[in-house]
Amino acid sequence: MSQTLHDSISFDGQNICVIIPTYNNATTIEHVIHGVLVFTTNIIVVDDGSTDETSLVLKKFTTIDVIGYEKNIGKGWAIRKGFEKALSDGFNYAITIDSDGQHYPDDLPVFIDELKKNPDSLIVGARNISAEGMPSKNTFANKFSNFWFWAETNIKLPDTQSGFRLYPIKLYKNTKFFTRKYEFELEVLVRSAWSDIKIIPVSINVYYPPEYERVTHFRPFPDFTRISILNTIFVLITFLYIVPIKAFRYLANNKFTKVIKEQIMLHNENPAKISIGIGFGVFMGITPIWGFQMIASALLAHFLKLNKIIVVAFSNISLPPAIPLIIYFSYKLGGLVMDNPREFTSETLHYFKDQIMHGGFYNALNQFGYSILQYIIGSILLGLVMGFSATAISYLVIKLTKKRKAF
Repeated sequence: MSQTLHDSISFDGQNICVIIPTYNNATTIEHVIHGVLVFTTNIIVVDDGSTDETSLVLKKFTTIDVIGYEKNIGKGWAIRKGFEKALSDGFNYAITIDSDGQHYPDDLPVFIDELKKNPDSLIVGARNISAEGMPSKNTFANKFSNFWFWAETNIKLPDTQSGFRLYPIKLYKNTKFFTRKYEFELEVLVRSAWSDIKIIPVSINVYYPPEYERVTHFRPFPDFTRISILNTIFVLITFLYIVPIKAFRYLANNKFTKVIKEQIMLHNENPAKISIGIGFGVFMGITPIWGFQMIASALLAHFLKLNKIIVVAFSNISLPPAIPLIIYFSYKLGGLVMDNPREFTSETLHYFKDQIMHGGFYNALNQFGYSILQYIIGSILLGLVMGFSATAISYLVIKLTKKRKAF
């Protein structure tokens, strides 16, 4: 069986099509289509409002699907229309290839082979960014884009700007994309990562014609501005929504959490005793014995005959992200019961510094000691409040959960 016939069967067997978005590429589009036809006739060309001879060139091909519209909207919109057509025709995957001749259709089998190893993955063609003829500005832009993609997804890719990709479009049926131009390729990449779609790079060849032959519709200022704005939005979403959600899922489903759930729901444990253990653990986590909280919690739980696993687990309320809040509220709460409450501000720090610099070490120590006392008293009060609250809330939740399971 020939390689071409084998690849054709692979395209049909896995419901794969090739989408070619084009805009004013009359001199190169014909060569690209002929190259793809060697492997498959499952081709959708999207003419994004071309004003040159592109439409006349496309009329030569009667075995492929051509869709188009009069007004040029953008590459992202063209790809989105291609996705819509491919999904309506029953395709599960779509490979996008640029129409400017930069990509080699001979690399299409590379995507098919990778898909067989990793079904339902988004496969991105990785160009050699140091290839001969690669514009230096493209190299910088690619590295810039790679960095922001990593910041938004914690995934490192060698080429986030490549348009030669295999998309698992069946997974995007309910996805509403909102970009229309070059930034669409960034949007679909980031949102795929957020949806836990596996992203895999594969090496591809690339051709950069001499500068006088090169045709590009990328407008540096407006297009780069839109991409930068989109990156800004994605970074905000990442740190305000994606990271907290993933952290919550991890905390809710890791092995340690499952052990805690099992301990809480033990049938032979009194709900009141379990709740007291939770509340006591929270109290110990807030008390000002940094570095010794877990050891002290375990020892006291043993003497008080409380569930040691639960007490130690909930004493971890003083994790690094929560420490600034614990210190702040402890200091504030301590100020409510002190005769001469202190505000721990930048002026306080300057006072300490001046006293020490001018020999007033005793005064500085006295002021600092008073502030520490305020914090210690406040942390004990905060621990009591939080501990009693955790006890009451957990008792109600455990009782309701066990009652529901009994039915």
